[in-house]
Formats: sequence, structure tokens, C-alpha cells
Amino acid sequence: MPSLTREEARERGSLLLVRAYCVDLDLTSGSDTFRSTTKIRFDAREPGSETFLDIEPKTLRSITLNGRELAAAELSDGRFPLTGLDAENELVVVADMSYSNECEGLHRYVDPADGETYVYSFVYVDNAPRVFACFDQPDLKAPYEFELTVPETWQVLGNSEAVRTGPGRWRLTESPALATYLTALVAGPYASFRTEHNGIPLGLHCRASLADSLKADVDEVFEITAQCLDAYTALFGVGHPFAKLDQVFVPEFSVLSLDHPGCVLLREQYLFSSAAADSERETRAVVLAHGISLLWLAGLVTNAWWNDLWLGQSLADYMAHRVTSEVTRFPGPPTTFAARRKGQAYLPDQRPSTHPVSIEGPDVRTVQLELDRISYFKGHSALRQLAAHIGDDALTAGLRTYFDRHAYSTATFADFLAAMGEAAGTDLTDWAEKWLHTPNVNTLTPELTVADGHITAAAVLQGAPDSHPVLRPHTMDVGLYYADDSTTVRVRIDGARTELPELVGRPAPVFLLLNDGDLTYAKIGFDPVSRAALPDTLAGLSPLNRAMVWCALLLGVQDGTYPASAHLALVSGMVGQETELSILAEVLEQARHDVADRFLAPHERPAATARVAAALRERLARTDADDERLITLFRGLVDFTADTMELSGWLAGDGLPPGLELDTDMSWRIRYRLAVLGGMDTADIAAALDAGPGAVAEQFAAKCRAALPEASAKEAAWHAIMRGTDLSNYELWSLAEGFWQPEQSALTEPYVERFFRDMPAAARGRGDLVLDLLLRFLYPRYAATPRTLESAQRMLALDGLPVTLRRRAADHTHDLRRVIAARAARADEG
Repeated sequence: MPSLTREEARERGSLLLVRAYCVDLDLTSGSDTFRSTTKIRFDAREPGSETFLDIEPKTLRSITLNGRELAAAELSDGRFPLTGLDAENELVVVADMSYSNECEGLHRYVDPADGETYVYSFVYVDNAPRVFACFDQPDLKAPYEFELTVPETWQVLGNSEAVRTGPGRWRLTESPALATYLTALVAGPYASFRTEHNGIPLGLHCRASLADSLKADVDEVFEITAQCLDAYTALFGVGHPFAKLDQVFVPEFSVLSLDHPGCVLLREQYLFSSAAADSERETRAVVLAHGISLLWLAGLVTNAWWNDLWLGQSLADYMAHRVTSEVTRFPGPPTTFAARRKGQAYLPDQRPSTHPVSIEGPDVRTVQLELDRISYFKGHSALRQLAAHIGDDALTAGLRTYFDRHAYSTATFADFLAAMGEAAGTDLTDWAEKWLHTPNVNTLTPELTVADGHITAAAVLQGAPDSHPVLRPHTMDVGLYYADDSTTVRVRIDGARTELPELVGRPAPVFLLLNDGDLTYAKIGFDPVSRAALPDTLAGLSPLNRAMVWCALLLGVQDGTYPASAHLALVSGMVGQETELSILAEVLEQARHDVADRFLAPHERPAATARVAAALRERLARTDADDERLITLFRGLVDFTADTMELSGWLAGDGLPPGLELDTDMSWRIRYRLAVLGGMDTADIAAALDAGPGAVAEQFAAKCRAALPEASAKEAAWHAIMRGTDLSNYELWSLAEGFWQPEQSALTEPYVERFFRDMPAAARGRGDLVLDLLLRFLYPRYAATPRTLESAQRMLALDGLPVTLRRRAADHTHDLRRVIAARAARADEG
């Protein structure tokens, strides 16, 4: 199917006015397809003109325009030509559509726990035509009515109120005008919990087999939902803009959430059937807040074209972290963002595929490929910097103006910037050009001159890579830390060198921290005195600043400017004293999977990971049974230990820390580590799955099978990944995630070349979302050798590679080249 271009959308948008959609779906016709009947009423501003309809059916049964039957054979590549339009038109399309198991259209899932079937729509960007015929572009908003035929035991949910009209028949009442990608359909024997807040009906829903997990957290989720609704109402100056709000936890979801008006879909990982650390509950709260904010940021005001999707997502991520920390019981989201998510923007922002926060793609697919962590997390950071630049009051006033002007309509980024500029009393065009329309990241480094214990000169040097030599203005704080005191100084940085007279004459600090409080987006350096003081100073910083420094250190490891061994030594020390749960969780994960597994020289890895494991054992020995950090510390030890006797003992219930429950999640984490180390076989995995079946167990079992250090296991996993056509997205990802292990480099070495040989054909059978995550797991990320780079370059030189494969493989190859360079730099120093 050709991707809709902006010019095509502009022409169609100027021609059509869509009045209403009525969609009838029959979900009782089998497990492979469903019947879709769509009636569209629309006006053509130029009678006699022509346009095209978007539809991707398995079989197009009939299509009728103004009572005139059209030839179904005219359908080509997902587009049906419509000619001879009247001023007022009625189009009726009947088609059989295919269910999806990769979140493309109407996703169908059979619960292994009880055999029940669940479906939900995934129509985000380009997928609505897999469910119903439509004009699939965001500016052609229209009201929707849906009618569905489903098994009698099912219920139906969507954007508007669902009414049962007969046995197995449901109607979703007419919605407000919506963009196609914001429509939602959910059907199945979902378990439901309901309440009301300020007159707004609220619902929480999940698979019946997970009802107990949701029931245990219903009060918390409803409370967070109500807190967010109130906070956004106060912040945006307009109440919740839709008649009700359902939040549905759905299986095999490819994204964290989809935020449709009236019906938000959420990934099931946020239902905790096992013990969950508070950091995981905090993450769930942020995801809830993100989705609720988009009821305003995408539903109330919708982007006029796909290129502005980044704005709603960036704002939602900024608002979610801010509001969650301000109004819920979780104060830590800004710390978690600094420790983890911001780093997930810095990395892709330095890759070949880097792009501005704003997206200028010529077609929908390009926009979709570029709506990534740069859009979300760098965009979030840029908006946080905007708030520092113009002040929080101006930001709030600008948002209220924006919503007041464009409510229940569409808008552009230019409209948003105009509202912000008016509120701030300044032209923000240049600021936006440098921050939002240019890619890559700056580096800020302090320069101090000290005499007689006082600062005599101070400056900040700003650098940028030659490939993207843009220097940005930064409003930030500089932290000055002394033996028993600290202070911050607000400064504005612009250009290659900015003098800081505000610091001159002050006592020389023990430690100087640029970007104290994490107001800007930049890589930060340390002066020599501060770098030497870092090990003794880090623990005394605020949680937010500790998180920011840990992110800076990881960036230094990736740049080859900070040794991986020094990073892991700091981690070993951190384990014994860190109190912030999110820092423990994020830094331990980064230390294992980024630093130890990739950037550390392989011969140094066993001793370094053993030291971290020893530190974790020591901390666990003095951790109380009711300490919220217990689960995170133990998970870290499971990741870092290489002692199969220790792991097997835990699995048998021996030697577990007091207060730790060996639940489903923890048991499978231990089994996975045992599988990697050869302490478990296929029979053990099968027996564990038989004893406790379920979706989580099935995914872990697949990952365990792929992780076994056996040639037959690797071959079976490889065959399934490359040739399996009936795997769900989660099964596929689980196999890929388990395949490569740093302990198994000799065993998997032949598959490095096979990846580059087999992947082009395998990629052609996968959608972009599924393929993107598959490549993240399956690229041979531990094979950091020149030979791997040569194989990658041969594949990338091929003609006709799928766009997603070419783009992501180039990025991962760039990452691998950085690993090789960092290791070589350390070897040269040695």
C-alpha cells in the first residue's frame, strides 16, 4: 500500500467534508476474518471531481456510491478510486477483513489460561483501513457510530457509550468528531470495574483471567485517574472533554498505550499478577497520566497532519511526569526520567537516523518511522527547557489559549507556538528553530580558574558534532557543592563560549554540576576537580541530580570518555547506599545490559559482574523484609550472579531473602538466568509451563528456550523467528530477546553472518512496529568485531531493503561501531 503523502492529503482534505461514519462489524464469522460494512456520508466541494478511499480488505465484497455499484476490481494497493462525486455522497463498502496478531488493525487473542477470545482495534497511523473503509487522514474528522455482532457472553467498549441492542448485538452511540486513528473498539468477555468522578463515568477492564490482579489495584488506578483528571482540568482550563473514560488492559500490545478519546488502551504489563516494586507502580502512574493528558492534547485538539503527532506526544510525556510527581503519591517521575528515559533520547539522537523533534516527513510512513524516543523524550526535555526559558506561568497561559482557540478541531505546531509566544510576550521562532527543528545534542563543559580558594574566572563551553553544528540557548542552573553546603545559580548559555560572571568571587566548590535540576537537554562534562570528587560526592546529591549524573556517566561510557570498568566500580559502591528506588532499578539494568554486556572488555566481565553481585548480596543481607527496595535488589542479583547453585536454590525456596515471595514473575526470572547458564533444559522449561500456564509464563518460556546454550535450541529459535508466520508479536520478541547472550558468543558466532543474510527476506513479512522491536532484540549486539561491521555493510549495500530494516540496522551498526571504538580506546590506555 503506498503511503499517503502530505500533498495527497492536502488535495483530498480541501475537496471533502466528511459528515459521518456508520460501521457495522460482525465478529462471529470465524477466527481468521470478520465482516466489515461501512457507510460514509460526505460532501464534495467540487461536484464531478474524484478522489480515493482507503481500505485494506482480505476480500472486497461490494462498494456502492450514491446507489451506483462500483467494480471491486478497481481496488489497488489499499486505494479505491472514487469518480464522478456529487455534492452530497453516500458510500457503502462491504468487505471481509483479516484479524491481526501483530497489532495492525483488529487484533485477536486467545487466552491460554481459559481459552477465551479478545479483540481490540489498533488503528494508529495507517491501520484504520484494516478495520473499516475510510478517508484515513487526521484533518478529516467526523462523528462515528459502530454496531457490532459478537458472541453473547462478550461486552463491547469504544469511544462512546456502548448499548446492548439484542442478543450479541451492540451499538456505540455517535461519538464527537474524531480522526480515524483515534477511534477505538474493544470486544470480548472482559472483566470490568466501574466508578464515577465528578460526573464522569470511569471504567477499568481486563481479561477475565487477570481480574484478580486488576481488582487488587482498582482503588489505586481509579485514584490516580481522578487525580490526573483534576490536575489537567486545572492546568488546561477546560474539563475532561468527553462523556466517559474507559481504560482497558489488552494483551499482546505493541506500544505502552493508545490514547483514544473515551477509551484508552494499556499494555498488560501494568497489571501486576506478581509482587511489583514501587518503581513499577510509578511507571504505571506515568503511563496513565500520559494517556489521560492526550484526551486533551490529541482528542480535544487534533494535529492537522501526521507531522505534528510529536507535539501531542512530547507534551503528554512532559505533563505525565510533571503531574504524576505533583498530585499522586509518586514524587519520583522526574528522577526516573533523568536516569533512564532521557538517555533513551540521547542515544538515537546521535545515530545516523537522528532527526529533529518536529517531523517534516513527506508521507505517513516516514512520520511513523520518526515518531520515536527523540519525539517523546527529547521533545519532553525541550518543553521542560521552554518552561525554564519563558516561565511556568507563561507556559500554562499559552496552553489555555491553545485549547480555547482550537477545541474539538485541528491545529498545527504553528498554532501552538503562536499561543506560547503571545503568553510569553516574545517571538519564539528562533528558539523553536534551534530546539525543535534541528537534530543531535550539544555538549556543555565547565571551565574554571581558581586562585586562593576562590573562582576568578568561569565559563561554559558548548560543542556540537561537525555533522550537526547547531549551538542552542540553554537556561539552566549551575550547582556549587561544598563540604557542608551547596547553592545553585541560574544562568543562560548561548554560543560556543559563555562567560559566567555570576560565579566569579565565590568560593571554589568541591564539586561543580552543570544543569543542576536537569532543566536542559545536553551532554554535560565535569572539570578535573569535580570528576575526581565524583565518587565521594555522588551519594550526597539530590535524587534528581544523582539520576542526571548517572545518565551522563552512561553517555561517557558510550562516547568512550569514561571507562566501563570505572562505571561498574561506581555501581558496586552505589548498591550499598542508594535509597532511591528508580535509580537502583535503572542503573542496575544499564550496568548489566549496556555497560557490562557490551562496553566492558569480555575478559573483564566475569570479575566485574561478580563484584556487583557481591555488593547486592551484602545489601540484601541488611535489607528489611518490608523494604520497598527488596524486590529490585534481588532482581539485580538474579541478573548479575553466575552461580547456578545459588539460582537453583532460590528456585527451590532455599536462601531467599526474608520477605521475598517466589511468585510467577520472580520464578521465571530465575529460570531465565539458569537457562542462559546451562542450569536448565527444555524439559524443565516445559514442566514449569505446564505447572503454571498463562501469557507471562508462555513468553518467559519462549525466551528461556531461545537462551539455552545448545545448538539445537538456537537453531529452533532461529527457524521460528525467521520463518514462523503464525507467531504473535510477543512470541516473536521473546524468542529474539533470549537468543543472544554475552556468555554464549562462541555458540552464536555462526548466526552473526546469518542475521545479515536471512534478515532481508524475514523483514518483508513484518509490519514496521513489530520489525522495529524485533531488530532491537535480534541485531547481534554482542558481536563487537570488525567482521560484524563488514557483514552489516554488505547487507546495507543491498538494493531493495525494507525501509525499516535499512534504517534500524544502520542505527544498530552505528551503536556497535561505538562499542568497538570504546573498547579499543580502553585497550590503548592499558
